[in-house]
Amino acid sequence: MNIRQKKLALATMSGVSLTVALAGCATDTNASPADAETVAPSTSATSTPSATSSAGGSATAEAGASSGSSTYTDGTYDAKGNYISPNGKEEVDVSVTLAGDVITAVTVTPEATNPTAIQYQTQFADGIAAVVVGKDIDEIDVSRVAGSSLTSGGFNEAIEAIKADAS
Repeated sequence: MNIRQKKLALATMSGVSLTVALAGCATDTNASPADAETVAPSTSATSTPSATSSAGGSATAEAGASSGSSTYTDGTYDAKGNYISPNGKEEVDVSVTLAGDVITAVTVTPEATNPTAIQYQTQFADGIAAVVVGKDIDEIDVSRVAGSSLTSGGFNEAIEAIKADAS
């Protein structure tokens, strides 16, 4: 192989590598308008919770059900969700405050150990409040937030656990 052929082969491999790398950063072509609104909002929103619960067993909320036809008990609930990343199993900690079945506050705490996963979980945590605060918990099904698509699987799992605790 002469020098020109080597340069051509190197340039081709570099182009392919760049294309593959950028494909992982591509935006979701099926993204909803809500996904487009997830550019660097705050990590959490606040409200005054009326009860506290911890996921992973039975609910310990002491407040009664909220007024109206709410399905879930008002309060703050915590749960962990898992998902599989290219580096293995990752975990994310989710805290949600409910009032009348509406999410009034959300906090996502990154629990990853891999630096790349930590970066994506942090981006997700920074963008999730803009996507879910003010929405009915039954309408929440997050697919991509602030460029992170895998963390949403763990978030959705945690939301299901919170719904089970709050019902």
